[in-house]
Amino acid sequence: MTTTQSPVDERIVQVGPIAARVLVAGTGEPLLFLHGAGGLFWDPFLDTLAAEHTVYAVEHPGGNVSEDLDHLPGIWELVLFYDELLDTLGLDSVRVVGHSFGGMVAAELAANSPRRVSRLVLIAPVGFWREDHPIADIAGVPPEKLVELVLADPSSPLAATLTPPADDPQALFEAAMRMASILHFIWPIPDKGLDRRIHRVSAPTLLVWGEQDRLVDPVYAEEFTSRLRDSRLVTIPDAGHLPTLEQTAAVVPPVLGFLTGKDA
Repeated sequence: MTTTQSPVDERIVQVGPIAARVLVAGTGEPLLFLHGAGGLFWDPFLDTLAAEHTVYAVEHPGGNVSEDLDHLPGIWELVLFYDELLDTLGLDSVRVVGHSFGGMVAAELAANSPRRVSRLVLIAPVGFWREDHPIADIAGVPPEKLVELVLADPSSPLAATLTPPADDPQALFEAAMRMASILHFIWPIPDKGLDRRIHRVSAPTLLVWGEQDRLVDPVYAEEFTSRLRDSRLVTIPDAGHLPTLEQTAAVVPPVLGFLTGKDA
């Protein structure tokens, strides 16, 4: 899944007791990328962002060292961790792009520190809950079934790259670690009160949603756009919960145009 044209620098940044893994590449205005439950990978989407920005892609605490979660009992402490990380990196104001769980964290960060986030891109974020469109409990979904929820075409070659080989114990363990680090913050449902804080977000915001998202139904796009002060929505045909992987070429132009202000 790793394809790169930009030289990627892997850094370990100490934030209090947590040693954060950060992938850095590109030049230009700083951009913070927060990944979803699949983990942190440098892919063609990030490579494209790095063509016009200095991208800081951060691995969520706990995805590699489970003891990190002892210092972060809830979503609020995680948001403060990212605020402190930006201080450590010397970044006062950044563009932020977040996918799925990373989108939820990005929205919480923008609500907590409105002046810190200059532009915000949320790609199929979680964070709200609707009884008429419940989000699947990913803790109880087998990997092969999860692929059916996140991809528009579960039979595509991409599906094989998303499921760890059943005969590779290390890959299975690492995938379980990544999943556990996300579930620590969102189980049993990803509603941790974002709806009470999202009105504080002042950054212009772009929502990106795959039209065939069966994990986080596109109806949630309305929940976000109706609560944000300045937002717009782009839907991506033939894409599920992973539009940046399934339809990279369709996602990049609106995202880059929004981040650079060239879509105005």
